[in-house]
Amino acid sequence: MNYLYLERVDSTNKWAKSHIKEIEDKTIVYTFNQTAGRGRLNRKWTNIGNDNIYASIVLKPSGKMEDVYSNLTQYLCLVIAQVIEEYNAVPKIKWPNDIQINNKKISGILAEVEGANSDGNFDGIVLGFGVNLNTSKEILNKIDQPATALNIEAGVSVDKEEFLKKVSDKFCLLYDRFIEEGFLLIKEEYIKRASFLNKEVSVKVFDRVVSGKAAGITDNGALKIVDSNNEEQILFIGDIL
Repeated sequence: MNYLYLERVDSTNKWAKSHIKEIEDKTIVYTFNQTAGRGRLNRKWTNIGNDNIYASIVLKPSGKMEDVYSNLTQYLCLVIAQVIEEYNAVPKIKWPNDIQINNKKISGILAEVEGANSDGNFDGIVLGFGVNLNTSKEILNKIDQPATALNIEAGVSVDKEEFLKKVSDKFCLLYDRFIEEGFLLIKEEYIKRASFLNKEVSVKVFDRVVSGKAAGITDNGALKIVDSNNEEQILFIGDIL
């Protein structure tokens, strides 16, 4: 993995997208001072200080879109969860790619494709992620959703560079196999850490909400919902409320 450090930037995803053609495949663009990031579904993003990780992985697996690329956020989510576990914390995954500890968010991921056209060609994939590593409860209480940080959960200060290197190494370890085999490669490990299965959930899908029991995860990473009429729906995109 290549590393590209930015002293200060509005958004690592935005910067990576605007420089996508000159950035090499498997490059991590990262900063400790991001001023205007954003989350999935245009959710408000809060800067909690420069002792945390804000990064984007630039990937160019091929020139044409493949179905497996939509699962890369779930792959990265599992990788980050596994690294967090090395600090004796117990992360849980909220479908599709948020990470929580004790129902408090510690990491989120936003994937964007740059240069896509009607022929299915594209310039690259940008996997943006943030991890709360070192901050105070006072700062976290200002966020508009329950949040936590690894230093709080692990009881130790976390080395930012070391954490990023762990994520990079683990991501590269099975990346090529994942591109070949897809979500099935990680399905078992992903489900082990799922916090939502067999529970009643409501999922926002664009402008509608789907409610029911989270009955399972399909072999391609979609969420299976069974509603009160025992009718099954398969969701490929959405956000558990």
